[in-house]
Amino acid sequence: MADRYGNDVLAGDWRKPKNGRTVEVEIAKGMVVEEPSSGFVGAIVRWEHGVVDLEDRHGNIRTYPLGPGFWLDGKPVSLQPPKKAGPAKKTRTASGSVAVDNVRAKVARASRIYVEGRHDAELVEKVWGDDLRIEGVVVEYLEGVDDLVEIVNRFQPGPGRRLGVLVDHLVEGSKESKIAAQVNNRYVLVVGHPFIDIWEAVKPSSVGIKTWPKIPRGQDWKKGVLQSFGWPATDQADVAAAWKHILSKVNSFADLDPALLGRVEELIDFATLD
Repeated sequence: MADRYGNDVLAGDWRKPKNGRTVEVEIAKGMVVEEPSSGFVGAIVRWEHGVVDLEDRHGNIRTYPLGPGFWLDGKPVSLQPPKKAGPAKKTRTASGSVAVDNVRAKVARASRIYVEGRHDAELVEKVWGDDLRIEGVVVEYLEGVDDLVEIVNRFQPGPGRRLGVLVDHLVEGSKESKIAAQVNNRYVLVVGHPFIDIWEAVKPSSVGIKTWPKIPRGQDWKKGVLQSFGWPATDQADVAAAWKHILSKVNSFADLDPALLGRVEELIDFATLD
């Protein structure tokens, strides 16, 4: 008599995934892997700063974070950098630009990029520092943009002396947008990102959180974030320690929101125009 119910679903080791558990694999140039969420299959061509570049048979290249989420020979794997071999030769900067070896930093241009605060400057330096030194562009911070018009006038922008400004929370109707609208000079470019603070430009997944919390208007944003996470939030030393932790999680452009990436690249291009 035929078995109406088929095989016993509890037969065998039901705790073992059908395709096996994820195992760590040391990557090697030429290794072919699949990123299943996108279906992209490619050979490993380079890796650094916590990301890996895959090239498919058509020559298309995509960049993914190292770690779990890949398939190798039909099995789930977590891609890890080689342990025995020395570090791979740096071929890209943290911003994703092609790295240039044996090139000295240029003498600083007269053009500048201004950002709102120290944390903004430190984040830009960590990701775009190599690019900025090669281009000879210096980044300075303002401690806010309330006096932006006066700051621009003091800078005296002109030919060969451009000024790019990165503004936090530059959204329609914000105080920052009204201040930025007062700047009218062809040698000044004011751009911004939608985040209340530069901390939010770091992807939550990179920091190990689900999302950045919503802090009520009128409350100190940074301290509100610390309190929501249960971190110490008594004074500025606590804020500085929290930022140091957050910044340590940023290894490359892959850890930042695209809304910030595009704006910084735009400013670098503007500041390096002749």
